[in-house]
Amino acid sequence: MSKLVLLLAGAVFGFALFSANPVFAHDGEHHSDAATEAVSDAADEAAIAAYPLTDCVVSGESLDDDDMGGPVNYIYKSDGQPDRLVRLCCKRCVKKFNADPQKYLSMIDEAAAEKAK
Repeated sequence: MSKLVLLLAGAVFGFALFSANPVFAHDGEHHSDAATEAVSDAADEAAIAAYPLTDCVVSGESLDDDDMGGPVNYIYKSDGQPDRLVRLCCKRCVKKFNADPQKYLSMIDEAAAEKAK
């Protein structure tokens, strides 16, 4: 009986640890292996505050909409390039983003240029 309790407790802890992390890394061809770190230090908070879009670059849904669980702060990593913060409405949009990251990064860059005017 105690082995079953330990097994269940371990499964619950593992699920909670995995599902609570707001940043998702993807091991794809466009970027290197990355640690999945929470966006928490002052520089990252400044990047969130300066992010040029209020809607998800993939779906167009509002980043303020809590119906989807709040925005996902995804750190896109590409070899030889600086890491990029991409704010998405939900976890499903990470996969869609990674299907054509340059398309979406260009849209973010255009929004940043427009915001700077």
